[in-house]
Amino acid sequence: MNQLLQVSHLFRLLSKLILVGIIASVSLLTACNEKYAPMETVKQVELDRYLGKWYQVAFIPNSFQSMCIADTQAEYQLDDKDVRVINRCRTKDGGIEQANGIAKLVENSNNTKLRVSFFRPFYGNYWVLDLDPNYQWVLVGEPSRKYGWILSRTPQLDSAIQQSILKKAETLGYQRSQFQVSAQSNPLK
Repeated sequence: MNQLLQVSHLFRLLSKLILVGIIASVSLLTACNEKYAPMETVKQVELDRYLGKWYQVAFIPNSFQSMCIADTQAEYQLDDKDVRVINRCRTKDGGIEQANGIAKLVENSNNTKLRVSFFRPFYGNYWVLDLDPNYQWVLVGEPSRKYGWILSRTPQLDSAIQQSILKKAETLGYQRSQFQVSAQSNPLK
């Protein structure tokens, strides 16, 4: 009798897990089919010039960066055909949080569109929307306009340049008020 109860409990648990999986799959497929206003990227990104360390100087707050209070940076390294992504930031308790991911170049995008994952098999869009000709700053976003970042090769970015980038973001359908300045007080080594 005890084994029958265990099997019954296991069956109910398995049924719930399958249902959650179906709901998650349908949600992901629905999200993939959402239509957004067109968004232009830059014409081309020279990947070897883009690689290296970038500092986050402004961003649209999001749940996956909620533990970060300062000194957020991203580093991109070539890893065969893909790009290794290493994001780091300072947390409230003074510790350092690190997330390792992978970015795959979108075919026929001239390296302007990538699909990034920190939680495989889930990937998100990473589009290069505006880029300094000398690769000193970049505006990154994605078609839903829920996420966006301004990155710089230095911890601080000239205010006039940052305002110009925010103006460009507005022309692409973002609202300037969505972006929050990132604290860069003690860059991570």
